[in-house]
Amino acid sequence: MIHIVLYEPEIPGNTGNIMRTCVATGARLHLIKPLGFSLDEKSLKRSGVNYIDKLEYFVYDNYQDFLSKNSGEFYFFTRYGHKPHSSFDYSSVKDDIYLIFGKESTGIPKKILRPNIDRCMRIPMTSNVRSLNLSNCCAIVIYEVLRQRNYESLLFDEPHKDKDFIMLDD
Repeated sequence: MIHIVLYEPEIPGNTGNIMRTCVATGARLHLIKPLGFSLDEKSLKRSGVNYIDKLEYFVYDNYQDFLSKNSGEFYFFTRYGHKPHSSFDYSSVKDDIYLIFGKESTGIPKKILRPNIDRCMRIPMTSNVRSLNLSNCCAIVIYEVLRQRNYESLLFDEPHKDKDFIMLDD
């Protein structure tokens, strides 16, 4: 199982987009408080479209609460990491995979990153920007994990139209 973990997310639109990505990929979402929004806000639901009811998600009071209830392989994403997100071999991981992202304004605290320095990574980018949007980062990383695992449990054909939809006459 692949999990997306958001440490103290602040922007409801980002979390809503990440919710949709989790539904699309079959990932579970973990939210660590405090949250910068209410989970019933209209903007959050709008970003998640009408898929939120298909999402499996959990909310934790703090990071220790999250750790006490979860186990597996933890990977931390920070602009201060030195390894690219694609440098790990996710295909051979047998335990649950937790992809941990920090809050939009300050990221994951150093006290969490330091003991996990070998599992800290960044998405490579130019020096022209400080960071990418959080929901974009989650999508980039989860699809790298899924690519390495041959997109396990995902559909290669669109299920709502005919498989040969492109070839059908209008």
